[in-house]
Amino acid sequence: MKVLILNSSPRLNGNTKTALKAAAEGIVENCEHDVEFIDVTKYDVKGCMACNYCKTSDGICVIKDDGNLLVEKIYEADVVIFGSPVYWWGITAQIKAVIDRIYCKNQTLNKLKKKIGIISVGAAELSDREYELISGQFQCICEYLNWDLIIDEKISAEEVGDLAKDSKKILELKELWRKI
Repeated sequence: MKVLILNSSPRLNGNTKTALKAAAEGIVENCEHDVEFIDVTKYDVKGCMACNYCKTSDGICVIKDDGNLLVEKIYEADVVIFGSPVYWWGITAQIKAVIDRIYCKNQTLNKLKKKIGIISVGAAELSDREYELISGQFQCICEYLNWDLIIDEKISAEEVGDLAKDSKKILELKELWRKI
């Protein structure tokens, strides 16, 4: 099974990356899955132009950037875990651009049974609506594409390094492999 983990935090070693790394460690230590970890912010991904070129070109996007590579990796993965810090009550622009670009494979993606995870990290308390909005967005994506949302992890960690100090939460993240 191929597991793709997409980190959309521009921070080199922020709480989102810490969370995703812990989840990846748990998967690697307990499963025989291929795990690929990608820092999305290191790639050049432009937004979808809604030109529909992809509808007449077997799902190939007209934009010649790294978005095509990332879309192909999502397409090939069995499990995709999206990680994002909360920016203005939503996911980062970097991961949103990648999600928008999967539109080029829209006609075939809903035929693939994928397992999806979202790990969102914000400064607000877990009861804040920002986490609900992100969860709702991924629930809609999964319903539309007939995918299974298996991980919906919300983390409150305000300062850089806060999550790394929370050994209980790190252990919980390492146990997410059980949901796969």
